[in-house]
Amino acid sequence: MAETRDAGRTVPFRGGGFLPRPLGIVGPLVFLAVIGLWEAGCRAGLIPPLVLPAPSEALAALSHLVETGLLWKHVGASLQRLVLGWTLGTLIGMAVGVSIGLFSLARAGLAPVVAAVFPIPKIALLPLFVIWFGIGEGSKVATILFGTFFPTVVATYGGVDNVDRSLIRMAQSFGLSWLSIVRKIILPGALPAILPGFRISAAIAIVLLVAAEMIGAEFGIGAYILLAGSLMAMDELIAGVAILSVLGLTVNWLIARAERFLLRWRL
Repeated sequence: MAETRDAGRTVPFRGGGFLPRPLGIVGPLVFLAVIGLWEAGCRAGLIPPLVLPAPSEALAALSHLVETGLLWKHVGASLQRLVLGWTLGTLIGMAVGVSIGLFSLARAGLAPVVAAVFPIPKIALLPLFVIWFGIGEGSKVATILFGTFFPTVVATYGGVDNVDRSLIRMAQSFGLSWLSIVRKIILPGALPAILPGFRISAAIAIVLLVAAEMIGAEFGIGAYILLAGSLMAMDELIAGVAILSVLGLTVNWLIARAERFLLRWRL
């Protein structure tokens, strides 16, 4: 009788695959709690305004930027440099990374160069880019491109190397052409490594954007932060940092949407 009852009992599903549960409310609540504690500490006098202004003061500075129209000039200039530099660096980096992953000659010639140059801080090369491309837009875009290129190369050829070789051998045994194997097996199989590399390269691009704009830029988020720091306007400085944070969150959200679309076959 007991065995009959056990046989009719529903067994819970245990094949979730460690998929994360969507808990979207937790992030905003933590963020609001941090902002609330920060504001309370400033109003209670525990945090000196010269060291760290209250979030309300930074919000007022941000509102002044919106009213004067300077926000769109600074953000527009930064977005133009960021999109151009990151896009070019990513496309060139993917092309080089795929070449290193597929061709022995490219791996032998380019992989050591990438390994040697990748650890160099790209900010240290900014004066060299200014000499080569001038103090205008060319040096800023080149700095972002150069900083984006190397992590994309490493992520791409690492992803190509990690593609399951049994799938490639199976495709060869069925007589698929080399181009079909690359397009249908290698590139989709490398995407789970390439797309997280986009997150890293985008973060590096934003850091280099700020550094590049602090040298000879009239408009841009980095130029705005540099001017605010020079004038000891801490509320404007925090407002500029908040703009960068929103920019980073937006880029991260766009990449996450791309991952969800391109990697939906993994679910």
